[in-house]
Amino acid sequence: MLHIRTLAPAPAQSGSLLPRRELAAAWTLMVLLAGLAWVLTVAQSRDMDDMAMEPGTMGLALPLFLLLWVTMMVAMMFPSVAPVAIAWARAIGRQSAGATRAARVTQFAAGYLLSWTAFGLLAYGALAATGKLVDSHPGAGRWLGTAVFLLAGLSQFGPLKRVCLLHCRNPLAHLIRYAHFRPWARDLRVGAHHGLYCVGCCWGLMIVLIPLGVMNVAAMAGLAAVIFLEKLWRWGPWLTWAVGLAFLVLAALAPFQDGLLPGLEMPEPSMMM
Repeated sequence: MLHIRTLAPAPAQSGSLLPRRELAAAWTLMVLLAGLAWVLTVAQSRDMDDMAMEPGTMGLALPLFLLLWVTMMVAMMFPSVAPVAIAWARAIGRQSAGATRAARVTQFAAGYLLSWTAFGLLAYGALAATGKLVDSHPGAGRWLGTAVFLLAGLSQFGPLKRVCLLHCRNPLAHLIRYAHFRPWARDLRVGAHHGLYCVGCCWGLMIVLIPLGVMNVAAMAGLAAVIFLEKLWRWGPWLTWAVGLAFLVLAALAPFQDGLLPGLEMPEPSMMM
């Protein structure tokens, strides 16, 4: 049986926290947004068909890629960031009316996605370089895949992962710190700050989409589950190490098993037609 960590404080007797009905509505909204994003992502993956597994940017221009990337981040990240967003909503419950509070939480979510959009720019550049490399040197794909799995595995044991995961698992102390941010665009900056920690925690997991395929829905679902459990399950740190070991095993197998690298295989001419 899984024991999921709760990030929100226990309800107080005073009226400083959100009413139970508003909390339920907030959870429902986050789940619906994530579900809608999954529907759009799966539909887009099917529409793109064989291009979804092509190396590189799949022929997408940067604006369209970023739109798709943000949709993917909503699908993959909102379930795990929901407790933090709702904890922030509870923290500002005393200060804001319902409509104002909703606007502030929206700014928090926008700031969070802004951090992942910045990472998406880096991802686009990496994918563009990957596409050119595999196009000119098809045999380099297996070694690139090996390097990505190796880097992803090592990142699971690194200090950046440890620090950022600690933040994501225990954000309440940081929420108190955020209360002292200057009022100008505070909610947007709080979301972006937390988003940067989330990027630091999850970048190693995200890069495995290069060898597995950026639009590989099964891989995205698996990574989303890992991210959720790493942050909210009490055994999350042990899962982090287990996933790191799994990536290292994949790095050792990748040079000899092309099937592990669907995102780095050039499509056959008939498939391209």
